[in-house]
Amino acid sequence: MVAKKWRSHSKGTDLLTQRPWFALVGVLQVPQPQTSPGRAIVRRIGYALTALTLVVLVVYLDRDGYTDAQDNELSLLDCIYYATVSLSTTGYGEIAPVTDHARIVNILLVTPLRIFFLIVLVGTTLSALTESSRDAWRIQRWRRRVRNHTVVVGYGTKGRAAVDAMLGDGLHPSGIVVVDTDPAVLETATGQGLVTVQGSATKSDVLRLAGVPHCTSIVVAADRDDTATLITLSARELAPTAKIAVAIRESENIHVVRQSGADTVVITSETAGRLLGVATAAPSVVQTIEELLTPEAGFSIAERPVESDEIGLSPRDLPDLVLGVVRHGHLLRVGTPEAGTVDVGDRLLYIRRNSG
Repeated sequence: MVAKKWRSHSKGTDLLTQRPWFALVGVLQVPQPQTSPGRAIVRRIGYALTALTLVVLVVYLDRDGYTDAQDNELSLLDCIYYATVSLSTTGYGEIAPVTDHARIVNILLVTPLRIFFLIVLVGTTLSALTESSRDAWRIQRWRRRVRNHTVVVGYGTKGRAAVDAMLGDGLHPSGIVVVDTDPAVLETATGQGLVTVQGSATKSDVLRLAGVPHCTSIVVAADRDDTATLITLSARELAPTAKIAVAIRESENIHVVRQSGADTVVITSETAGRLLGVATAAPSVVQTIEELLTPEAGFSIAERPVESDEIGLSPRDLPDLVLGVVRHGHLLRVGTPEAGTVDVGDRLLYIRRNSG
């Protein structure tokens, strides 16, 4: 039944990825560095002064090819005056190029600089007009370069918490892509510096647009378990080696989600229920668990590779408080015979003390 639904959602999967890059503006948003209005104005004034200085230099070096109304030799002040009225298109006509060389220079250099000068002067208006073009260019560049990132499907409460945890662990915002259908929540994600894709992640073309074939991990935080299953099926087909973590509501759907390709399944409702139950008798336990899941709280659960001087030792003899040993992708809990010593290639699941 799930496979049938998935095939129906996968039909016409190339609708977005076959669009030209300029047609993706509004669907895929790549954050850009924010510049203050004052700095932007100063930068544009600098561009204008640079163009003016260049024209003054060109006219001054070729001043013998110009004449004024009194047939006098041009001074530096005359060159500045001519550059100013020429770039501003005022053009009083007192000074004009008379030789062929001076006229060619005006055609090839002064005229383009005049156009550039006008663009700078009306930069605010042109900035609004060319915003879509800049967005399209950023999208094209991002799609060429995106690799080894994390895709988060769903930016509700669970998705935001997952992103906050990744950012708290040091992942740069540019390494996270958020997929959702709600423009409002995507606007919030963009404000955090995240790349966003608007669309339903049950469609393969939306996942392709998010760079799923080139990502290293995927977080599925959909509102419904059947939707999460469909997304997992599509994501696993596009990214056979990526790590996929899925949040579901009901434990009876675990096997379906795992069969769909999930590496990790988190049951949100039952996990919250257990914590609520423990809180009635031992609230400090819940507080400790929350602190371990919050990097800013002082301690956190982390994973690291085994160091060369730790090989052959017992996990209990290591300076860190080790909770488990990850060997060949399987978690071995401390205290079991299999985790008696640390081997080459193991990874340690331990409690890390966070600075600050």
